Amino acid sequence: MIFSPQSKVWIYQSNRQFTATETAEIQQQLDAFTAQWKAHGHQLKAKGEIFYNFFIVLTVDQDAASATGCSIDSSVRLIKEIESTYGVDLFDRFNMAYKIGDEVHVNTKEDFETLITIKKIGPQTIVFNNLVQTLAEFEQKWEVPLAESWHKMIFSEQLSA
Repeated sequence: MIFSPQSKVWIYQSNRQFTATETAEIQQQLDAFTAQWKAHGHQLKAKGEIFYNFFIVLTVDQDAASATGCSIDSSVRLIKEIESTYGVDLFDRFNMAYKIGDEVHVNTKEDFETLITIKKIGPQTIVFNNLVQTLAEFEQKWEVPLAESWHKMIFSEQLSA
């Protein structure tokens, strides 16, 4: 299935890595949900994917039909069910995700700040911009160096120290 670059994207980041079993189970839930996901009776052209065993990404191609308040609420209910079932936090925006080599790590804002201070994380460290809103932004601006992300505004003092 091909999605428009302007498709709407929602990213939910886990506070811990999903196990292989959890990833398979959650993917089944996402597939079942997106297969029946509707807005005002219209089937949404949608997909749910898991990236790096940390991120749940929902995509809706608005060219086919737009997600509405009720349909978005139903997706949030699904994400909350996943949180409850697997004992993870998918809504804490203060958890920072970054890559060291090919490995993804998630830390609290405070721990992330410490890692910058002790130079374990620097301007070229890849961070995840979960604020992207379209598929095009997701593909081009989701994984970016810290120096090019919104994170740099929050951690500018530590980065310049």
